[in-house]
Amino acid sequence: MIPAALSTAFRSRLSAFSPTTLLGLTTAAVLLFSPVYAEAQTESPIAVIGATVSASTWQDPVEALGTLRADESVTLSSTLTATVSAFNFEDGDRVEAGQWLVQLDDDQVQAELRAAQALLGQRQSALRRAQQLQDRNLGIRATLEDNAAQVRQSEAEIDAIRAQLADHRLQAPFAGTVGLRNISVGALVTPGTDLVTLDKLDTMKLDFTVPATLLSVLHRGLTLSATTPSYPKAIFRAKVTTLGTRIDPVSRSLVVRADLPNPDGRLLPGMLMEVKLHQPARQALTIPESALVPDGERQTVWLIEAGQPAHVTRREVVTGERREGEVEIIDGLESGQRIVTHGTLKVREDDPIELIATDVGAGDIEDVLERQHRASRSQTSESLISESQTSESESLESESLESQAND
Repeated sequence: MIPAALSTAFRSRLSAFSPTTLLGLTTAAVLLFSPVYAEAQTESPIAVIGATVSASTWQDPVEALGTLRADESVTLSSTLTATVSAFNFEDGDRVEAGQWLVQLDDDQVQAELRAAQALLGQRQSALRRAQQLQDRNLGIRATLEDNAAQVRQSEAEIDAIRAQLADHRLQAPFAGTVGLRNISVGALVTPGTDLVTLDKLDTMKLDFTVPATLLSVLHRGLTLSATTPSYPKAIFRAKVTTLGTRIDPVSRSLVVRADLPNPDGRLLPGMLMEVKLHQPARQALTIPESALVPDGERQTVWLIEAGQPAHVTRREVVTGERREGEVEIIDGLESGQRIVTHGTLKVREDDPIELIATDVGAGDIEDVLERQHRASRSQTSESLISESQTSESESLESESLESQAND
């Protein structure tokens, strides 16, 4: 039985608060002093996102830097001292094999050729007369042989002069594209003077170096992809055609060459290329890179153990190669096991968890977390309203009992 004076004082104090304030005080009292609620909060599962350990096709890329070279390349230069008399090309022209490109002044050599041809004609006439006399047994055989030798000498002199004339006209040794012309008609050139460049650009040679430690996996036919800052969005594909025969004793690297098709002529000699060699594909266990939890020099993951509720245990793993967003697992996990990928910093050993999503793509994680956040807020609001209603009901019941006691 509650004393009447105390009951009257208690009711007068309560009447000083509004119903909303009384509801809030009641809720706070329940949250603060209810052992059951505190224990539930402590043991509530932690929401995490997980992934399944699975075997996937894996290729170990070998990255290197390479330089492009023309399939065929030459710089035509003069072998004698003369003046330029004509050009047969424009800058950047496509020329055919055997097409003459630069003509040097050859007037003097042409005159020497005409003189040699005239001398040859004279000696051939003398040879014919000596032959006629010999046929009638009127000539001396020695004279015939001397005339024949003189004819052969003149023919050789003419061949030498024609070779000199060929040096005055520079021809394209193969079909290709000429470069920029830096000299003009009338310029005096000397032996070694560069006149024009010629490159065969329909196929490019890509030379790059790789460490000698990878020699065992290198072979002809190995595929590669190459990119260049000149064309950021373009990927050029090729195959290894030649392996160098010597290893650099300083860098311990080997030169590898690949033939790169260049039908549209976009690639030019001297370009820097970023090369990725594609080794033969293999099967490997992979997990998202976000699942790794560094522990000193070790790498660990949170392994999801089945149960009611599910819980996590720490598992040390041995990692292999990495690629964008994924890592190879050499030891420590098996295919089909599930691990925590998001929420790794919130869990501890044997913590209960709630797996809200599995094998979620990187672009969908934000949506999953947003839905979970909205669901959590809705659940919290419903819980608070339910407990407030319960507290209000208990308060009314208490007042009713107190009123009956006073009566």
